[in-house]
Amino acid sequence: MNYYFWIPVGILLVLLIAAFIKRYRMIKNLSDAKDSEKLILLSDASFRKVTGKGVSLVDFWAPWCTPCKIQGPIVSELAEEMGDKANICKLNVDKERKTAASLKIRSIPTIIIFKDGKPVKQFVGVKTKSVLLKALQAMMDT
Repeated sequence: MNYYFWIPVGILLVLLIAAFIKRYRMIKNLSDAKDSEKLILLSDASFRKVTGKGVSLVDFWAPWCTPCKIQGPIVSELAEEMGDKANICKLNVDKERKTAASLKIRSIPTIIIFKDGKPVKQFVGVKTKSVLLKALQAMMDT
């Protein structure tokens, strides 16, 4: 084979390796992110009490879940911004299995918005802050 074949193959290989390194660094930095002070960490015992009144956003997550590590800082930002108007919460599905099982959480990250204890909106997968903010504001206006 000639050199004209190997040059694009080499360039693609270098770009692929660079993409993997960039993704590794991004995921490594996410594990160091701190939660907001306004973020409520739920347990099976406190779940009904916290979500029973008003509007609550609950992020169902696990420490080993990479998409959850991406979603976590977004939920923390939302807690800083909306913590006074709504309950912004996180529930670890590995530690609090009863609540996750009763709500039939099959995939994580799952975000459920509750109004007066009843689930009204559910998101599965990583969602942007603007999507969550729009959904929260829609629930607070009704």
